Order: sequence, then C-alpha cells, then structure tokens
Amino acid sequence: MPDARPRRSGAVAGLLRRRRDPVVAQTLRSSAAATLSYVVALQLSSEPVPLTAPLTALLVVQVTLYSTLTTGIRRVNAVVVGVLIAIGFSVLVGLSWWSLGLVIIAALVVGRLARVEEFVPEVAISAMLVLGVTQVADTAWDRVLETLIGAVVGLLFNTVLVPPVWVASAGDSIEDLARRMRRLLLGIGDELTRTTPVERAAEKLHEARRLDNDVAEVDAALRQAEDSLRLNPRVKEGLLNRIVLRTGLDTLEICAVVLRVIARTVTDLAKHRRDEDLFPRRVGSALQDVLGHVADAMVSFAVLVTSGDSGNADAAEARLAGDLSAARASRDTAADLLLEGVQRSPRQWQLHGALLTEIDRILDEMDLDHRSRRLMEELDRHTREQRARRPRLSALRDRATGRRPGGGDGARRPAASGSGGGRR
Repeated sequence: MPDARPRRSGAVAGLLRRRRDPVVAQTLRSSAAATLSYVVALQLSSEPVPLTAPLTALLVVQVTLYSTLTTGIRRVNAVVVGVLIAIGFSVLVGLSWWSLGLVIIAALVVGRLARVEEFVPEVAISAMLVLGVTQVADTAWDRVLETLIGAVVGLLFNTVLVPPVWVASAGDSIEDLARRMRRLLLGIGDELTRTTPVERAAEKLHEARRLDNDVAEVDAALRQAEDSLRLNPRVKEGLLNRIVLRTGLDTLEICAVVLRVIARTVTDLAKHRRDEDLFPRRVGSALQDVLGHVADAMVSFAVLVTSGDSGNADAAEARLAGDLSAARASRDTAADLLLEGVQRSPRQWQLHGALLTEIDRILDEMDLDHRSRRLMEELDRHTREQRARRPRLSALRDRATGRRPGGGDGARRPAASGSGGGRR
C-alpha cells in the first residue's frame, strides 16, 4: 500500500502556496470580514436578517490597506446613497418593474452628484439589492445602521489585520517575464546557425509581440504590490521598494521592445536568405553566444531587482556583472566577424548593423551604472514631488531629522542592487 504521507505533505505545501496568492487571500479576507460584520449586525440591529452589513463589508474590504483606506470612503458613500434611495422608494412605492427602473436612474444620477467616482454603478447595485429586502424590514433606518456596521467592520478588519505585502508575488512575476524573454532569445540564437524558413522566424516575431501582454500582466501585479507597500506599518522603506521594482519592470519592458525588433531583423534576414544559412557558421555561432549571455543577463537582472536582502542582492549583482562582461566580450568578437563578412560580401549589411545596435541597447539598459543613476533620479523626483505637495510637513520632517532643506533624499543613496528587504 503506497504511503499517503508524501501526498498529504504535498497537498499541505500546495495549500500554503495558494494562501499567498492574492485571489485566495482576498477571498478569505472578504469572507471573514463579511461574516464578522453579520455577527455584529445581529447584535446591534433589530433586523432579523441584516444582510446589508456583510454586503457593505464585501465592497469595502480590499486586497491592500492602501486601497481600502483610499477607496473605502467612496465605497461607503456609494453604498449609503444607494441604501437611502432604496429606502425612499420602498416606503413610497414598493418594488415593481417601473419603480426598479426609476431606482436605477435615480441611483446613477445621484451617484454622479455624490462624487463617488468609479463606484457609481455600486450605488445602483446597492439600491437594487436593498430594495428587494427592505420590504421585510421592521425599520427602514436599520438598513443605514447595517451599512455603517459593515463599513466600520470592513475598514477595521484591514486596519487591524493588515493585508499581506504582495512584493513577493510581483517579484515572481518579474522573474517569470525575464525567463520567458530568455527562452525567446535563446530560440532566436538557435536560428542564426542554420537555414531558417521565414515562417519559423515569423513565429519568433509573433512570440515577441505577445510579450506585450505578459508585460501588462506583470504591471498589474506590480501595481498591487505598490499599493500594498503604501501606508503599511510593516514596511520601512516602501518608497525605495516601489521604485526598485518599478524601474526594474520599466527596464525589462524596454528590453522586450528591443527583443521584438531583434526578431523582426532576423525575420527580414530570413526573407532574403531562404535557401542558405542566415550567417556563416563562425558568425552565427558567435552571435548565438552573444544572445545566450544577454539572455542570462536578463534573468540575473530580474533576480537582482527582486532580491529580498542585501546578501542575495550582492550575489545577484555579481552574477549580472559577470553576464554583462561576458556578453560585451562576445559581442565584440561577433562584431569583428560581421565586419570581415560584410567587407567580403556586403549583402544586407544594414541588418547586420541593426542586430548589433539592438544588442547594445539591451546591454546599456541593464548596465549597473545606468541603473544606479536611474534609481537616484527617481528617488530625487519623488522627493521633490512630495515636498511640493506637502511643504509644511516636509519642513517639519527636515527639522526633526536635522536634514538640510532642499537636500533631497539625504546622503543615503541606493546601489544598483535590489529592494533590500522589500520581499516579505
């Protein structure tokens, strides 16, 4: 009989991994907050079935503390306005097909006037839901009490039980994106050493174009991570962590664009050389070696950006420096071979030069000095914007810390390394 313990341990490990997923965490937190608000409403409201309280809690509880605090008030306003509209219609005319239409129109109009912004539809949704249940309410104003109970419970739930920091999941997404780009670069490099049909080269081009969708998904995960860092008492250097991750994704996005151009260059070259190798064997092997080092550098760069502590960041920075050095050395070798080949046979010389230029652009984007300058520029920009928005608070902070006014972010400057403790 097979031992069931490995299967059970694997299932438990899988459950723990799923618990760290934003969708799973949001589902559990929303369910808990809604249930808690219902229990509280049963004690404080005279309504026998106070369903408006868990409804409001579901709308208020967000996946991050920042989004809860910034959107919670507007959500509460939307729900309260919808409840009041439904109460008025319930008292005056009750529920019918024409009163339902009037409720929806009134809710959408009043929602615009109440400035609940993106939550205008929730005014109508709350009004419709409450209109269906206020027929059995002993007192119409109990619905307002239930709404306030749900809102308070939802806000306190995310304030006391602070949502997780989603930096780790965003970091995993960034690394996955870099690995997909690496696989594509290695695939393109394989085509440079043999006869490549145009159709196969075009497949690589289409795959490179699909990277735009991958970048958009990673950007959504990163925005959620950035929100989880804001106003979070467990995070000491939220601004630095946000800038490290955001600039890292920006760099990979630029590399993805250049990668698409590389795929286009190879496709154009395949059109002109249908019955022969794209390059002589020595040149093709040298270019394949270059793309291999560039592909490794992309992954090393992503690991550097998402490193959670200084030790891992230092190791990742050393790996990236080695990959970039090897890529530049092999690039120079390939450039010399390309020049010799063009001098003998200048066919499509412009495509050869374009390929080298595109490789140089990727290497420049991942250069450690370039990254350090970019981080300092972004930190200084955020500091200036913060001072412009809150000059008095900035002046008080300067006096409290002994910092010279106008001194920017102070003497402390980030290296090219990762977030330094951002992944918790």
